[in-house]
Amino acid sequence: MTDAPELKELLAFAHQLADAAARATLPLFRNTPDIENKLADGFDPVTAADRDAETAIRALIEAHYPTHAITGEEFDDKRGDEAGTEFEWVLDPIDGTRAFISGMPTWGTLIGLNQIDRPVLGIMDQPFTGERYFATAGYGAFLRQDTGTTEMKTRACGDIKDAVLATTTPELFIGTPAEKKWHDIAAAAKLTRYGGDCYNYALVALGQIDAVVEQGLKDVDIQALIPIVEEAGGIITDWQGGAAHKGGNAIACGDRAVHGQLMDMLNG
Repeated sequence: MTDAPELKELLAFAHQLADAAARATLPLFRNTPDIENKLADGFDPVTAADRDAETAIRALIEAHYPTHAITGEEFDDKRGDEAGTEFEWVLDPIDGTRAFISGMPTWGTLIGLNQIDRPVLGIMDQPFTGERYFATAGYGAFLRQDTGTTEMKTRACGDIKDAVLATTTPELFIGTPAEKKWHDIAAAAKLTRYGGDCYNYALVALGQIDAVVEQGLKDVDIQALIPIVEEAGGIITDWQGGAAHKGGNAIACGDRAVHGQLMDMLNG
């Protein structure tokens, strides 16, 4: 893993990227003139804010770290130069575009950094509310807002019956082999909430939500969130307990006891 001074420098740069994205997204939030659909069958919206924010982030990376690879939601991936393939930036300029176009402040800009295919840095920025969740591997997870910066810790929750559970939408499970399992999990939890997208994972790190269960994720949806959850003391894996950074199915929990219960329920 990269040493502390270099990681600190990369985190400072990642904050610059989040600032640049905010300058692109905020003027268009609740003021989005055009919405495009990326799908011929279904609805996968994209706005100028998505594209402008990713363009701004990519321009800064190209200027300051031209050898680094870039994987993004809206544009083609860039392979890193031979000397710089150790690092890959993973970008989702607006995670939660449906919330964005609905005027709901439950979207965020995701900026992750991989070192040799391992997430080592993550930012989830919500510029409208002024919340920035961030973490670097080995150095803790933090929330920065107008009142200052505080370290985040997940909360203890020993049983699913006491847990606050979240997922972006039940449509992730409807019509899939996991539909009944999801219904059983939702029924077992103390409280189940829908919506949230990336916000749910940040709230696990903040100790407000106990578990997130999702499937059908892209790598850009999850990678920036992994350091945030893990550095706050939580656990985030796929449904089989393996690495979640490639996307697909994910479980994020603040307490390993609930994580184990969810694994049993999903794989039983």
